[in-house]
Amino acid sequence: MIPFSKVADVFAEIEERSGRIEMTGILAELFKKAGGNEIGKLVYFVQGIVAPPYEGIELGMGEKFAMEAIASSSGHTRAEVEKNYRQSGDLGLTAEHYGGKKRQQALSASEMNADYIYAALIKIAKTSGTGSSELKKKYLTELLNNATPHEARFIVRFVLGRLRLGVGDPTILDALSVAKKGDKSWREPLERAYAICSDMGYVAQTFYENEKAIAHFTVQPFKPLMPALAERLANPAEIIDKLGKCAVEEKYDGFRLQCHKKGERVELYSRKLERMTHMFPDLVEAIRELKPKELIFEAEALAYNTKESRYYPFQQTMHRRRKHGIEAASKELPLNLFCFDMLYIDGKDMTERPYGERRKALEKLFPSGILKLSEMSLVDDPKTLKKIFDSALKRGLEGIMAKDLGAPYAAGKRKFAWIKLKKSYGKSVDTIDGVVAGYYLGKGTRAEFKFGGLLLAVYNPDRGKFETIAKIGSGFSEDEMVGLEKTLEKIKRETAPERLDYRVEPDFWVELKYVIEVAFDDITLSPTHTCGLHEGKGYALRFPRLMRLRDDKGVNEVTTTREVIEMYEEMHKS
Repeated sequence: MIPFSKVADVFAEIEERSGRIEMTGILAELFKKAGGNEIGKLVYFVQGIVAPPYEGIELGMGEKFAMEAIASSSGHTRAEVEKNYRQSGDLGLTAEHYGGKKRQQALSASEMNADYIYAALIKIAKTSGTGSSELKKKYLTELLNNATPHEARFIVRFVLGRLRLGVGDPTILDALSVAKKGDKSWREPLERAYAICSDMGYVAQTFYENEKAIAHFTVQPFKPLMPALAERLANPAEIIDKLGKCAVEEKYDGFRLQCHKKGERVELYSRKLERMTHMFPDLVEAIRELKPKELIFEAEALAYNTKESRYYPFQQTMHRRRKHGIEAASKELPLNLFCFDMLYIDGKDMTERPYGERRKALEKLFPSGILKLSEMSLVDDPKTLKKIFDSALKRGLEGIMAKDLGAPYAAGKRKFAWIKLKKSYGKSVDTIDGVVAGYYLGKGTRAEFKFGGLLLAVYNPDRGKFETIAKIGSGFSEDEMVGLEKTLEKIKRETAPERLDYRVEPDFWVELKYVIEVAFDDITLSPTHTCGLHEGKGYALRFPRLMRLRDDKGVNEVTTTREVIEMYEEMHKS
């Protein structure tokens, strides 16, 4: 069993490093020491989670309870702990400080190995109901009683969701391959396995126990796949030039769901891989009635106005995502589910099959009541594609999606197997999705709102870094300013996110959690931002303004640096 002190040593060493190669080597040395029953838990530790997102197991520990646990375990007062925290800006460092100044010692100490820590964290996460807050605090206090000061730093950071290692998933996959095989030769099959089950701990354990199972890893019900992502091109001619004859589907501005069925059990997952089943009883019942015993398919949910025979816009569809009043909401905003891809059916993994074959499997099953079939046309010339695109816009849809007929399903990847064309694309007024990295205090007429704008970043997968691209100061209503300040205040942090590359600093940094859609008029070169930074200048949005919060999207789905560069080049063609 690996002592947790060794894990804490590795985490401390990683904190001092910034390069992926260095981090990979450090993690690989740790992973080499693990057995098959430990490796999955170690991987979760590095990811800063106790279980994959779709299981919905979260620690749910706030700063208040963490400070009380630190005080209780050390014998110091809550006021002393809070004062130190204001100075350090990091409750982990505060826990380490008081861990070395305990006024009392535990009567007995349990062995602090990785298994022990994981079991304790799971116990904290699963504690619920009346009195759960006090129980969670009690369990954390017990952990800190047994911990060395160094261990306490990372335990507290972990329960707060602020581990701050800055290690991306690609680095962990590389480290697993190096640890087991001495090189990165298994990175690709490990990456594919992770993409089609979204559980890196499970993948790591499988790899250590039976590497052949990774080579032949298949889709499984109730382990959701990472959603395939689309590339973008500027016009129909470029799409046909890229794909030739292709399938063209209308792009619904709804809520993307991945639907799983096995026997009577049905589960629905969002594009962020959150379990949403309880929110959509009408969809669950319709899916349960389908003939296949095992099934995974993707679809877009849209709220439907039966009186006016039209679909509601995105924001109204999103009102169906709720924890309370579900039955009333299902009557007020009934959903139709437009099914657009088949991923698995009765033991057959369809992800390696070409799109054309997956579509035929879909057509044999749908439509079925409120489960519709997405409209699709085969197109081989730009004029026809343009007509379909214009028709979609007239009907209030978002645009179209063109798909390569021969391409497999690219789980978790952004490829030209799918190409999106939206109404905003063109020489002016375009949109991107970015992650909020920080926010500014209000000034002048906005001073009363304590909110004056956002710092936005996009993702550079080649570097494993998020890069800033804009400061957004417009597009907010008064209600939105109040709401954003309250939302972001909860995820404030003293330092910049570890994976963020920046030159400009906001008034407050935040965790990289919320995705927004932003409109802009142009892309320019600027020394202020780090997106695609080259020779002292990065790419920046001109006149950016908020369009909407995309809480259906995860940070891994934001616009990439390469996409921004391609948009810049398209906009500035001579």
